[in-house]
Amino acid sequence: MRSIISALALAAAVPALAQTAPQSTIFIASDSTAANYEPARYPQTGWGMMLKCGLSPRVVVSNHAMGGRSTRTFLSEGRLDAILAAIKPGDTVLIQFGHNDANRAKPERFVEARTGYRDNLLHFITVIRAKGGQPVLLTPVAQRIFEGGQVKAGFAEYSAVVRAVAAETKTPLIDLETLSRDWVARAGEEGAKRYYLHYAAADHVAAFPNGIDDDTHFSELGARGVADLIAGGLGQLHLPVSAEVLADRPDLKRTTPLGRADCE
Repeated sequence: MRSIISALALAAAVPALAQTAPQSTIFIASDSTAANYEPARYPQTGWGMMLKCGLSPRVVVSNHAMGGRSTRTFLSEGRLDAILAAIKPGDTVLIQFGHNDANRAKPERFVEARTGYRDNLLHFITVIRAKGGQPVLLTPVAQRIFEGGQVKAGFAEYSAVVRAVAAETKTPLIDLETLSRDWVARAGEEGAKRYYLHYAAADHVAAFPNGIDDDTHFSELGARGVADLIAGGLGQLHLPVSAEVLADRPDLKRTTPLGRADCE
């Protein structure tokens, strides 16, 4: 009798396990704005570290973002190859570059927007689709740079290319530049500092003992906010993974830091 009861209990548990078992993976191909950081670097946080908090447990986030990478160096270092080696049909790849592609001061990273950058994006799309994956293009995330009271589109030429490639190839697009500029504008020039790395030496932040004024990289709250924008955009794309985006995302809407890159 005991063995029968155990078998029945196991059978009842299987559907519940099936509901929570990972079904797909979201890979992230990007730069330092999305990258993973060690706890010693806190409060610096990449949006890729927080995206999981906006998704059901059936989705795994595999973050391949790396600081300083452009489409050129991400490809030349074999980082896309690593994603292709792991991808399964139906998996999603979020592709967000532009910050380093636009950096003429570092020729090893620089890629002309309408030639090399466009060609590299087309390559990403082609090889991901060949593996049965779903590429999703993202325009570059905004910096906290105000001009004339407006948030500057710091990578407008690169964003335009992303939009054009998305339309040309019928690739789903999250217009993160527009979404994040609006988000920064709502916070205001002073209020938006909490989303980026703005700390004085008097704040005694161990990672930045001399203080820091960085309008590109995110604090914990900033990374949560950008991840919320991306999750919301993903949820509107009508892709299979869109159904796994949580309608209620309190972990990504926090107004006070948790002190770590976790979901409560």
